Amino acid sequence: MDYKASENIQDLQYFGEFGGVNPSISDSSTYTFLSAKTMFDTFEGNTEGCYLYSRHSSPSNLYLGEALAQLEGTESANVYASGMGAISSVIMQLCDANEHIVCSRTIYGGTYAFLKNFLKKFNISTSFIDITNLEIVEQSITPKTKMIYCEAVSNPLLEVADIQSLSRLAKKHGIPLVVDNTFSPLNINAAKLGADVVIHSLTKFINGSSDCVAGAVCASTDFCLSLKDVNDGAGMLLGSTLDSLRAASILKNMRTLHVRIKKHSENAHYLATAFEKDGLKVVYPGLESHPGHETMKNQMNAEYGFGGLMTLDVGSLENANALMELMQKEKLGYLAVSLGFYKTLFSAPGTSTSSEIPLEEQEELGLSQGLIRFSIGLDNDIHKTYLTMRSCMEKLDILPRKAVLV
Repeated sequence: MDYKASENIQDLQYFGEFGGVNPSISDSSTYTFLSAKTMFDTFEGNTEGCYLYSRHSSPSNLYLGEALAQLEGTESANVYASGMGAISSVIMQLCDANEHIVCSRTIYGGTYAFLKNFLKKFNISTSFIDITNLEIVEQSITPKTKMIYCEAVSNPLLEVADIQSLSRLAKKHGIPLVVDNTFSPLNINAAKLGADVVIHSLTKFINGSSDCVAGAVCASTDFCLSLKDVNDGAGMLLGSTLDSLRAASILKNMRTLHVRIKKHSENAHYLATAFEKDGLKVVYPGLESHPGHETMKNQMNAEYGFGGLMTLDVGSLENANALMELMQKEKLGYLAVSLGFYKTLFSAPGTSTSSEIPLEEQEELGLSQGLIRFSIGLDNDIHKTYLTMRSCMEKLDILPRKAVLV
């Protein structure tokens, strides 16, 4: 991949209302018109550059949307009050009652619950399949299928989707490929690989400071406008509006995304490599032992690495909880969900972010109760972090006996 998203983002330049280096924040819920005719035209969607009501759009949200479109290389982007707001809007916009979705078996628990439980109200069914097996994906497509949905790097098992192959398959059947790229912004440019719609939880890496909740949909101008249509746009009518102050804050944080992603990836790769040598059960796309390693190499932007997420399986929930509590006590990070923070965050997804998935299904997926998901932070001395983590494991007798410190 040679797409330079970070350069495109850096090229964006806005002047504030009074010449500030940051664009002015539009702190209004409603906007005035000089003529009644312009108001009517704006409600009909026929007027560019006019604002009517912040649930529809605002200058601050449009600034952030433009930056996100540059990030993914799409024509346009809409922003939402949460990642789930973005996900649910896209799905409800593309699917009608009695239709069908093909989805990766390993996805964020909230997405799983929405697809499996909430959509029953509309008789919309979902087939949860191994997204890495293209034969199974194609066999799952029916005449009622309206999309293929996956995560570029999945939560929490870190399976890597072959986006180019899935795109070809989707086009063959005349359906869109929707990709949640929350785990791999800049690492992977899903739209350039063929995704029709790219979703982000801005809460995570893109914002990077764990102080707000937000989401985004990056797609064609036509699709983004359809989401905002006052008559039948799911984004407009479901009301998942991002606050202008938060949009401005996220836009500022995006300017350092390229620096942060490189460091997250560098640190995660170091720890994953070290712990694999210690004999631990490590999953990280940058390791040759990862089943999707070659797929990731073929579609990633090499300068940003393999991402900041890794998992360790320490055998049991008891071990996982004890280790996480000790690591927090040793100030290695926080026992907390989410990801993309400057400090390492760790959680046992089977009892947290994937708890919506029934235990028997977790077992079928290979989601062990002893699995810990790590969002590796921006530690300056990652070897020191490794030694402290290793010491915690030794105290709890989790480290394999054969592990020898070099």
